[in-house]
Amino acid sequence: MQFEPGDRRRRLPRHLREPEPDPGTFSFTIRPATLRDLPDVREIYNHYVANSVVTFDEKRSTHRYWREKFTMLTKLALPFLVAVTPSNQVIGYALVQPWASKSAYRYTVEDSIYLGPGAGGKGLGSALLQALILACEEIGLREIVAVISDSGAEPSIRLHSKFGFVEVGRMGRVGFKFGRSLGTVYLQKSLTPKPRRRLFHPRRG
Repeated sequence: MQFEPGDRRRRLPRHLREPEPDPGTFSFTIRPATLRDLPDVREIYNHYVANSVVTFDEKRSTHRYWREKFTMLTKLALPFLVAVTPSNQVIGYALVQPWASKSAYRYTVEDSIYLGPGAGGKGLGSALLQALILACEEIGLREIVAVISDSGAEPSIRLHSKFGFVEVGRMGRVGFKFGRSLGTVYLQKSLTPKPRRRLFHPRRG
């Protein structure tokens, strides 16, 4: 028997329906960032600028700053990913940028991963970092470096260690924020590149 659109009898019996999503379930999708995502990305980053030492920035970033970064990463074809809820709200992001400007560094990048308030401890950081690593390998990158604050960033160090990053050095008292000196921890991971096309070439200098 066929039912006309809108006929209540079209609804399947409860035991044959697919389970409806639990509103309390934490779910997300990871995709490439777009210009429309930048205001949310900016707010996530600025939360850490104002409230933590995981970034050494002391002034809130601007929309112009993120537009310029997005343009640069797009031009260089480097991964910039966002995690979004089913309602398309950005709850975290991950990107890589050139490690240094000289052309010999072109296969090495520095990563950056930030989660929105309340999104930590739910597997989002692991999902973003894993997706970022795979995206980097797809374009033939060979090394990723993570530069992490030596104060209050233990979760970030554990996250990177989980994916094979190893500590390669430390620098003490190179930063000063909120009235105290801060150092940095350097971690590095070697990738298994899958060459597909020519990589970006940073400006010579």
